[in-house]
Amino acid sequence: MSLLITSQVLLWIAVGSLAVVVVALARQIGVLHERIAPVGALKIDTGPAIGEKAPLLTLPTLGGGVGVIGQPLEPGTAQLLMFVSPDCPVCKKIIPLVKDFARAEKLQVLYVGDGRAEDQRRLVERFQLDPLAFINSPEVGMRFGVGKLPYAVLIDDAGIVVASGLVNSREHLESLVVAKQMRVPSVQAYLRQKAAEDAATSASL
Repeated sequence: MSLLITSQVLLWIAVGSLAVVVVALARQIGVLHERIAPVGALKIDTGPAIGEKAPLLTLPTLGGGVGVIGQPLEPGTAQLLMFVSPDCPVCKKIIPLVKDFARAEKLQVLYVGDGRAEDQRRLVERFQLDPLAFINSPEVGMRFGVGKLPYAVLIDDAGIVVASGLVNSREHLESLVVAKQMRVPSVQAYLRQKAAEDAATSASL
């Protein structure tokens, strides 16, 4: 009888210990999730700063037209500059997402490349892009301080740079729009600001 009671006590102790471990793990997962989400486009501190006027550029497109960057647009619209390359595997992954995302968000997309025109035209044909919406010029990348790809810049209807960063997923693209709506330089900036506010609140308690 005493052996049965002892076994039951040990069983309850084991169950209680397991419950404590589960609670601790759940808390750690929550902390980890808070630290890594949402994952936004990684901002690189080069080129025009957020809130600055975008350089006004008028350059020829692959389709024989003219692409204009930084001009005033219809109220409520925005221009998305998408820097890509035929030699960039991630670019090939992101382009279809950009096409769908731009339609959903009603963005005017202007793709920007820097390489041989023949290679860029093959990229345009492969992904059925509008050649009139593709600029092939190193000047744009230099003016916006682009060093890695794929890179995106979001410009509002007044020609102001409102968000930018490296992008490799739809979530990264969405973070640019979120940053614009929240009027912060990037989602990372928002998370830092929120963490500082939370820390200040905790310190005051």
